[in-house]
Amino acid sequence: MVAFIICCFFFCWQEFFNIIKKIKVNSNLKGILNISCISLLLLFTYSAYTIKTTGGSETILFLLLVCIFSDIGGYFIGKMIGGKKLTKISPNKTISGSIGSFLFSLFPSGIFLILYEITKLDYFNLSSTPYYDYENTIIILCLLLSLICQVGDLFISYFKRMAKVKDTGKILPGHGGILDRIDGIIFAIPAIYYLNINFSIIWWF
Repeated sequence: MVAFIICCFFFCWQEFFNIIKKIKVNSNLKGILNISCISLLLLFTYSAYTIKTTGGSETILFLLLVCIFSDIGGYFIGKMIGGKKLTKISPNKTISGSIGSFLFSLFPSGIFLILYEITKLDYFNLSSTPYYDYENTIIILCLLLSLICQVGDLFISYFKRMAKVKDTGKILPGHGGILDRIDGIIFAIPAIYYLNINFSIIWWF
């Protein structure tokens, strides 16, 4: 997991740098953008590592699955239903896709709850948590993660639009760059980490 986090940092750093080079702004603003992107990636790396070491591999895996399912839901529901565009920043994104992202983000919570009922491996300290509290808190957490992922996705899409590129890189044939795949995650993990410090929305660590 640590190796994965470090690899994501370096690949995304390179892809951010290449995108910013293609944006037609003055050198001072490019410098600010580069520093901001590096800061974001460092924040992501630190947050992901801290969550992993403090909350365990199951916690970071759960958060990543919520983000991944959110992306899957946005893609498939958006393709199947289509409809009104969500924003001009990314013409392929639709309101139906956004709703699909929110709905699919709830799937991992169901998976982990089923695993708990079957195996009784209490990863998230459910045995001492009233089901009502678990149900409401986990739904809010999943929806919040999905929202941040979607905002992060739009943020990177805006950068790509400014740079006039379709993908952030070519390392994944047919899928673009690493940043294309984890754009929402690098925003969601730090946001949830710092929200948890202030509001303890992840009760099991």
